[in-house]
Amino acid sequence: MGIYSRARKADNGEAINRGGFQMKERETHHRLTLQDLVITALMIALTFGMTFINVRLPIAANGGLVHLGNIPLLIAAVIFGKRTGALAGGIGMALFDLVGGWTLWAPFTFVIVGLMGYVVGAMTEKHCGYRWYVAAIAAACAIKIAGYYVAESIIYGNWLAPVASIPGNLVQMGLAAVVVLAVIGRLDLAAARIGLKPQTPKV
Repeated sequence: MGIYSRARKADNGEAINRGGFQMKERETHHRLTLQDLVITALMIALTFGMTFINVRLPIAANGGLVHLGNIPLLIAAVIFGKRTGALAGGIGMALFDLVGGWTLWAPFTFVIVGLMGYVVGAMTEKHCGYRWYVAAIAAACAIKIAGYYVAESIIYGNWLAPVASIPGNLVQMGLAAVVVLAVIGRLDLAAARIGLKPQTPKV
């Protein structure tokens, strides 16, 4: 075997080793740890509990429920990422629907709010700053309004009545946005400092 062949074989072996190492890094990054499970369970519980703090708007006959569950949902997604955000939102609020008398809504809530948490987490996992937080919350608001409009139209068989629920959803997300934007920077930094999340660089 010539020198070139040996060098090429060595380079291929090194590339394979590097590839294996990178794959292990990715597996480690995506593997659920006990801490991840505890944090996710806590955020599900917070989302579930804070959804019970609500007011029913008189302007909407079918919807119009304004609650605080979006606050822990958005915080979970921004700080802990799309997986925790999706589970906290989808499971936490769907559980509220099941025990709070909104049973028909539970499957829709699981999908809609789970998607909200996923999108917010995906948009902010590698980016930080006020501009990105606002954009992510705006995307979540759009998903909520469109998703629940379709859900209510299917449940009640009327494509006009769900318009009355839009103001309540806007108030709900606006309130959550004000609270989250006021505290998320400090909470994100605190979570990284005490080891609840890796200090990965964001742009």
